[in-house]
Amino acid sequence: MSQASGPLHNPSGPVPAAHQPRLDSPEAVASVVLFAGVLMLVNGVLGILQGIVALSRNSIYVTSPHYTFEFNLTAWGWIHIVWGLAIAAIGYGVVKGAAWARVLAILVVAVGLALNFIFLPYYPLWSLVIIAIDGFILWALCTYHSQTAD
Repeated sequence: MSQASGPLHNPSGPVPAAHQPRLDSPEAVASVVLFAGVLMLVNGVLGILQGIVALSRNSIYVTSPHYTFEFNLTAWGWIHIVWGLAIAAIGYGVVKGAAWARVLAILVVAVGLALNFIFLPYYPLWSLVIIAIDGFILWALCTYHSQTAD
């Protein structure tokens, strides 16, 4: 094993950068909330597409017998379309920076997370992806401090 040497080698360790961004800086907080809003827009569009697929092609989703929260796929399709529209609309408010949208987004995304958990037997992998996205959105919105970002 050779050791590094030469004019670029510093034996005391890495040289700290002049400016390292902090995660609690106003710019970082605003960026995370903005990213959560964009994810809500994407999540809403994907929910709408998921609902359209459930309405048009019943063969894509797997149905299991004797499931506690068993609905027909037409009902699930309309649930996903309506909830996707709500998430996208509120996500637009979050992107615009509206305080009411951040508060309402926490409620809507939490219910959406629960709906995807209930939808888990129909399309497990996709539901887990949406649950992970919803979890990040909830984290981003719940850790927001208005005095930090203003």
